[in-house]
Amino acid sequence: MEVKIWSDVRCPFCYIGKRKFEAALEKFQHKDKVKVTWKSFQLDPGLQTRTDINTLDYFVETKGVTKEQARQMLSGATQMAKEVGLDFHLEDSVLANSFKAHKLIQMAKSKDLGDEIEEALFKAHFEASKNIDDTEVLVATAASIGMDEAEVGAMLESDDYEYEVKQDELEARNIGVRGVPFFVFDDRYAISGAQPADAFLETLQKAMNN
Repeated sequence: MEVKIWSDVRCPFCYIGKRKFEAALEKFQHKDKVKVTWKSFQLDPGLQTRTDINTLDYFVETKGVTKEQARQMLSGATQMAKEVGLDFHLEDSVLANSFKAHKLIQMAKSKDLGDEIEEALFKAHFEASKNIDDTEVLVATAASIGMDEAEVGAMLESDDYEYEVKQDELEARNIGVRGVPFFVFDDRYAISGAQPADAFLETLQKAMNN
């Protein structure tokens, strides 16, 4: 069974959803028969990377709210993250366009390292407050899961894997994906959002049995 997951590495609920899906997979008796395929989806393709401003100040600037209101907006996701064992630092996360990170994901997928690079990039962005649009950061993140630094650096400076990113996004549009995370089980069942682990487990069982 294949489970396709459309995700953006700058989406907090995608990381939370990954943990909830993993919890369901651990309880699934046929987990060895499940192939997970990560798919690219940019929530904000036009976002300009800015290292002069953190996410908290960006919320204040763009949404016309106070710092306290912005803090409250971010605290919900932080609390949800804690419940699945993640330590988010959303206020300090770097405002970064994720296109280069998606290119790296596509390259990692070609080496059967899709899950490993997703985890490493989520951790870099949400827990370590790294700039996921910075080539050095991306090369170091790739190296941490065993990818070749020179090969990754050359890819990031080229247009390699841009087509694959755009194809994933086109596929998402074609099946009506409007937001992420979005999970598709064997091209028959879908779950939108970071649903409870039980919902994922139920859908895994349904997809396996039908």
